[in-house]
Amino acid sequence: MTNLNPDFCEVNESLDILVGKWKPIILLNLLAESPMRFSELKKAIPKITQKMLTKQLRELESQEIIIRKVYAQVPPRVEYSITKYGKTLQPILDAMHEWGLKHKERTNSKITI
Repeated sequence: MTNLNPDFCEVNESLDILVGKWKPIILLNLLAESPMRFSELKKAIPKITQKMLTKQLRELESQEIIIRKVYAQVPPRVEYSITKYGKTLQPILDAMHEWGLKHKERTNSKITI
């Protein structure tokens, strides 16, 4: 592991993109199946509100992690896709998932002891 100098650490840059309850789940859905329509994302993440999904998608779009494509038709169709740049988050999300599994196992083993 690289020795990180706390004075020059850019972890907060990463957290600005990933922080929040829903962004990692949105990203994982788009990494697994892209493009997705808004309604498909809402169905894949049933506990998220429409307002929160819209907010999180806009933030990810502004950071160029996802692309929003609007089709000129009636009714309007909007699809969200992960960008090539956004796909670079895959190893980070995988590492966070693995750490989360290990942490959950560790926590559960302490409870049962």
